[in-house]
Amino acid sequence: MGRTMPSFLRTSVRIPGLELIVFVLLMLLKLYLFDASINVRNMRMGLDDVIVATGTIGLIVFWTLWLSRRVRLIVLAVLHLVLTVILYADLLYFRYFQDLISIPVLLQAGQVGALGDSIGSLLEPRDLLLFADWPLSIALALRVLLRRQPAVRSATGVSRWRTAALRVVLSLVVCAISLALVFVPIQIAKRTWAQGLFVGIWWNVSLYNVTGLFGFHGYDAYVYAKKAIGQQQLPEPELLETAKWLEEHRSRTTPPQDDALFGAYRGANVVMVQAEAFQSFLIGRSYMDQVITPNLNALIEESAYFPDFYHQTAQGRTSDADFAAQCSLQPLPTGSVFIRYAQHAYSCLPGVLKDNGYDTAVFHAYDGGFWNRNVMYNTMGYANYYNRSDYIIDEPLGWTVGDRSFFRQSTEKMAQMSSPFYSFLITLTSHHPYPMPKSHHTLALGELEGTMFGDYLQSVHYVDQALGSFVEDLKQRGLWERSIFVFYGDHDNSIRDWQPFETFLGEELSELRREQLQRQVPLIVHTPDSGLAGEYPGGGQLDIAPTLLHLLGIDTGEPFMLGAPLLTAQPPQERMVVFRNGAYATDSHYYTPAADGIPEHGVCYDLATGEPAGTDACVDQAAEARAQLLHSDRIINYNLLPRLRELRER
Repeated sequence: MGRTMPSFLRTSVRIPGLELIVFVLLMLLKLYLFDASINVRNMRMGLDDVIVATGTIGLIVFWTLWLSRRVRLIVLAVLHLVLTVILYADLLYFRYFQDLISIPVLLQAGQVGALGDSIGSLLEPRDLLLFADWPLSIALALRVLLRRQPAVRSATGVSRWRTAALRVVLSLVVCAISLALVFVPIQIAKRTWAQGLFVGIWWNVSLYNVTGLFGFHGYDAYVYAKKAIGQQQLPEPELLETAKWLEEHRSRTTPPQDDALFGAYRGANVVMVQAEAFQSFLIGRSYMDQVITPNLNALIEESAYFPDFYHQTAQGRTSDADFAAQCSLQPLPTGSVFIRYAQHAYSCLPGVLKDNGYDTAVFHAYDGGFWNRNVMYNTMGYANYYNRSDYIIDEPLGWTVGDRSFFRQSTEKMAQMSSPFYSFLITLTSHHPYPMPKSHHTLALGELEGTMFGDYLQSVHYVDQALGSFVEDLKQRGLWERSIFVFYGDHDNSIRDWQPFETFLGEELSELRREQLQRQVPLIVHTPDSGLAGEYPGGGQLDIAPTLLHLLGIDTGEPFMLGAPLLTAQPPQERMVVFRNGAYATDSHYYTPAADGIPEHGVCYDLATGEPAGTDACVDQAAEARAQLLHSDRIINYNLLPRLRELRER
């Protein structure tokens, strides 16, 4: 068997240290392919990144030098497979969420099983390059594992100790060099272009840009462990800083109670719909002479409509939209609030309305424990939560019952609620990857037929039809004329191929237009008298709860909601919608940050021209955006609301 062993395999066994060198080079190549695949602006794998990555890999494998050559080869083969799987999992996750997997995300692993179809749609043929060396690695491990060991003379005790000592010394040298390769470049970055990055984490990819992929996972594990076993309470000076910022933010963004629209719809019911993956570019559009959203188009004619409204979600996606809209706080940079901090205190719309005499209920025809909703909805203040167990699956579509049946059955339950009531409904039919059966395809899409984008159009057209039936049902039951009706999209459709967008829209998309397309979702607010019909500028999901409370005439007296009312009698100041990665949008500018974290390296677009402007116009507000993210994170991570309330009572 040894005679037939390929020469390069025999060499790999005989040359001291060659296996470590090959391991490092293979992983560096895969990290380069990963970096090229995610293709983040202002972030390319350069010399510093290679140095840090080499050091990180060295820290992962230095201890294998303690092992015998045979065992070391087997261990390195296993590590090679494991690290490749981690890297590929990050790549798939990034394609869907535009972020990296973190420890909190792994705590949400129970959500992954339901995403099977979505994950399958993210696979690409070029991904096979990452696994091209697996056959060789597995073959080498098996060859070493199964090879019979030659008889050797037993070494003396002194010889064994000398060999062990040499292995330890060599491994410590490799460890020391690896530490230097990692920490020297990172410390230089922290003192120069990455100042503050490790204090206020606004985007995991920004950390990756400094630490590399495996370094990011190491730092993420360190931060998670530190929070789990370390200090659980925010220091008093930082608490006071957050309290002061909240008061100042409220004074800047909240209109006075003598505003003519404050309480204009006092006592009205509220019916809110969060639509899965529903985006603004669909509204008012036709394709091949077919109107995509005819019912929403008609509703907009008699409603307040926000064509430049933005979603503010991160890794939690649908749960982030839910949290932002109901609690008016930013989502977390890693994981979902619903999973990580469902037991903390929040000031959310359903709880505030419940305290003001409203009957509150949430409707979602999926498993009650998905996104930890059973726990979180109780925390948020809902009196009732209707989930999959409360619905008859008489129209099976996608994950659960189709939205048409979902709306019909929800309305039947809603009709039994006491007035005034608040009903929050979450749709699901238009979920990625949009597998609508052919029997439900009602659009002729030409070249888009059979593509994921085409399936997306079919699914949102179905949701629009279901919504039209829902509105008619509310009218027939006498609920429409007594209710504020709100409709908004939760997040983008996760389709990253821009060609079908351009085919559908009939235009070539600029970088700014792509940014806006990914972020913009519709917000429609219909009041009982249709008195606010018209188009309104700006807004984000954090603004939904404050807008409704303003119209209902409810002032909590607390500054814990970060959004601002979008419908006021007085002209509002220029609004700023902050995104989780540190980007933001105002009525005049759109700012996208650089992955290196330096505000001046971002891109500041002038919305009047659609062209990049000087970053001087955006730098100050970029700092304000980061401040909002910082203080929101403090409220959530440290459960600050009880302490902030005590502070206000002093």
